[in-house]
Amino acid sequence: MNGKKYFVLILALVFLTCAHAEIIKKADLAGAWYPNAKATLSSALDNYLNSAKVASIQGDIKAIIAPHAGIIYSGPVAAYSYKAVQGKKYATVFLLGFCHRRSFEGISVYKEGYFETPLGTLEVDSQLASEIISRDKKIIYYPAAFEGENSIELQLPFIKKVLPDSKIVPIAFGSSDFSYCETMSSILAEILKKRNDVLIVASTDMSHFHNYEEAKNIDLKSIELLKNFAAKEIYERSILGVQLFCGYMPVVTTLLACKKIGADNIAILHYANSGDITGDKYRVVGYVSAAVHTAENIEGTKQKNEIPSKVYQNAEAEAYQPAGGKSQHKGEKMLNDAQRKRLLEIARNTIKTYLEKGKVLEVKEDDPLLNKEMGAFVTLHKKGELRGCIGNIIGKGPLYLTVRDMAIESATGDPRFPAVTPKELDEIDIEISALSQLEKITDINKIEMGVHGVLIRKGFASGVFLPQVATETGWSRDEFLANLCAHKAGLLPDAWKRKDVDIYIFTAEVFGEKDL
Repeated sequence: MNGKKYFVLILALVFLTCAHAEIIKKADLAGAWYPNAKATLSSALDNYLNSAKVASIQGDIKAIIAPHAGIIYSGPVAAYSYKAVQGKKYATVFLLGFCHRRSFEGISVYKEGYFETPLGTLEVDSQLASEIISRDKKIIYYPAAFEGENSIELQLPFIKKVLPDSKIVPIAFGSSDFSYCETMSSILAEILKKRNDVLIVASTDMSHFHNYEEAKNIDLKSIELLKNFAAKEIYERSILGVQLFCGYMPVVTTLLACKKIGADNIAILHYANSGDITGDKYRVVGYVSAAVHTAENIEGTKQKNEIPSKVYQNAEAEAYQPAGGKSQHKGEKMLNDAQRKRLLEIARNTIKTYLEKGKVLEVKEDDPLLNKEMGAFVTLHKKGELRGCIGNIIGKGPLYLTVRDMAIESATGDPRFPAVTPKELDEIDIEISALSQLEKITDINKIEMGVHGVLIRKGFASGVFLPQVATETGWSRDEFLANLCAHKAGLLPDAWKRKDVDIYIFTAEVFGEKDL
């Protein structure tokens, strides 16, 4: 008899163990959108958070807004929002996202179990989740909404990092009617009124696939709407595609909920776009971080109403710049020492002439290689810190003229920094990245990770990764191409396998004044 009891007990324990395993939501995007190794991911998040400089915010932070692209693109911006709440005590985080990949009617709330991350699991607050589901028939439990959903999953590593003991309530909007924002905001506001230990995270990117300046203009207007708590206008303009938050439902719901409880102050912590990381400014995605709180900042409204002038901190901006003096391709150098020295001379003389006289240097070169049509980046450092970096991936003229023009842009046109002054020039070190001509390939085995940059194109859609992206991420060739398609070209991740997609490779050779 006792043996039977023990047998039943063992069966019960096995059943409970299996049941527990079944309610762990796996990390679908680890290894592609962000590192799947715990140490690598933890280190990356630490670097982003340490680089994010956030002024102290007076009062209670009730919500943050953070982007959700691949972590190498949006992570440095998202870190500002999470830095603002790091170390604070929140029992539960309401994570508001939406569904990129599935169409369904209503709002899905994940009601129980755990979400897996490489840093450990996050427990779902089943009590609050069930309470929310019970409040309205529009709110359902539809777990498929969370499968491979980056608007939810890309927030989880940050939450686990800065709020490791918090539970979560993941919420995904399937419908885009304003009434759904009103319904969910009322429910969240009631909870916020009763409890001081809950936080809302609104997941959103900004404009998609405009060129750098167009994106910046669109996004700064969108940020003005944020600062004015213009929830209805954000909704209407996003629906029309005029000022675009892809996560407009989470953003609008968050603003409405916070407004209902009197938390109507917002600090815009940081803005940037993918072009600031990759250097590809033809098709970019915008990112913003913000915190919604109950009182003005200690410094009055300055932080609330101003966007930081530097788009990225130096460490973040340099993360995907080539290391000085190292060739990014195998075999013989593209340029000999004399050619490198000449290009550096052109860059320095151009900047000096432009800063002192306001004129573009007239220069002529007979060297055949320097007259080849090649892309190039010019990077400026001051006392080891990034001071400007702008370039062209695709050659649009002779290399020496590209270097000349990009030298001016780096010194005066990089939106992250004020223009270089003549007094600074003696302290500036110049570095040049010369890019080879594009080579169209049909066999992806020709792509050498860390050696080749890749341009992928289908019709008007295109995207570029520099060679060092593979080195920094540790991606395999398939992961590299999948990320390039999905995050830079706006194509399906496996689009690179299709015959109607063109793939080009190039190499980069990097050298600076310190190397010669």
